[in-house]
Amino acid sequence: MQQDEFISAVRESTGLDHEAAERALQATLTVLGRRLAGGETSDLAAQLPAGLKEQLPSEGGGEQFDVSTFYERIASQEGGDVTAAQARQHARAIAKGLETALTDGEWANFTSQLPADYADWLGTDPVLKH
Repeated sequence: MQQDEFISAVRESTGLDHEAAERALQATLTVLGRRLAGGETSDLAAQLPAGLKEQLPSEGGGEQFDVSTFYERIASQEGGDVTAAQARQHARAIAKGLETALTDGEWANFTSQLPADYADWLGTDPVLKH
């Protein structure tokens, strides 16, 4: 999947314009990079289009924060008037794009680092109210 295809998929799923979809994607990857530990970020980056790889550090910070904080940090990174609820919608669309773009093995590797409450982000659990 190319970067433009990824952004287009996010746009279609969220109704965002191109620039807002790109900001949402960058914000989500930046915050995710802080959450993942060790070299998992570089493994993830290796399967992303060139322009998106730059959003992930070569070594993850391994910060421990719950999914609600994940959405709040994404909203803050997106800037403007984006709420945590809107960031959640954007991030969930991006998770679906990642699931499509990554190999099954890489998807399993990076999602295995996330605690159970991230099932909301990954779309594997019933939608939680935030």
